This record gives sequence, C-alpha cells and structure tokens, in this order.
Amino acid sequence: MRRVEGSAGVSLMECTNPVKDKWRIRWDVQEKENGSASYMEEEFGHKPTDEEIRTLVMSWYNSQTDAAILSGFAYNGAPVWLSTENQYNYKAAYDLAVQTGGETLPVTFKFGSDEQPEYHTFEKLDNLKDFYIQAVRHIQNTLAEGWKRKDVFNLDLYRIE
Repeated sequence: MRRVEGSAGVSLMECTNPVKDKWRIRWDVQEKENGSASYMEEEFGHKPTDEEIRTLVMSWYNSQTDAAILSGFAYNGAPVWLSTENQYNYKAAYDLAVQTGGETLPVTFKFGSDEQPEYHTFEKLDNLKDFYIQAVRHIQNTLAEGWKRKDVFNLDLYRIE
C-alpha cells in the first residue's frame, strides 16, 4: 500500500487490467484546493471481496491511530513515547503517588528520544496529575478520531456492477 498523488474524484475501486484481473482499492482521499488529491492505494491480483476491502481499510486506520497514540503526544514541548509499557509505567507511578499522598515522589520520566533525551522530574502530585491527565486525554482523543474515520467508511462506495 502506498500514498498516491492524483486527481480529485478518483474511483475508490477500479479494474486496472481486465486481462490480468488487476484491481486497485483507494481510501483516505484528501482533496486539495488545487483540484488534486492524495489517497492511499493498494493493488490486488483479483477483484477484492467486501471483507478484503473492509479489512484492508480498517487495518490501515488502526495502524494510523496506533502510530498517533505512540508518537503524537508532547508534554511541555517534549515528545512523549506512549508505548504500552510507558503507559503502564505512567499509570502505575500516578496511581501509587495518589494512593500514598505523594510519598513516592519525586519520580523521573525520560521524554524526547534516545538521541535527544529530556528527563522530567515530577516532585508534586499536581504536576504528575497534569501530565497523566494530558496523556490520557491524548489517547482518548486519538481513539475517538480513529473511530470517527472508521465510522464514516462506506463499503457501498466500493461496489461495481
């Protein structure tokens, strides 16, 4: 699958070579002001079934959502890597700090990247709470955006008589 630049109004499903039974599926069409469009495209060596189309598109949206959760959050300007392990560690540190009234503080997290690490020490429960709430809100908003994109997917637009 690849992102393609082309003209707006592109067909979402097209037989590109009837002799070889080649088909192209397109989704995530983003029309631009100049009349062109950008979209994702995948080629099949057969006419894809409804289930193949749905699986392809939904998997792509899921991977986009996962990537946005993983690397789309920043705290005080520093990129925060929200891997499952880091999410667990942030939650555990926050929960423990809340349960102990802040006795487990300070706690230090590494933000940024391996090449440019930024260490942030949370000494007050309110600051840790602010960070944790922002991280959770980022995850929730990103999931909601992904769900919206998937909800508007219309398999009927891929039907060719």
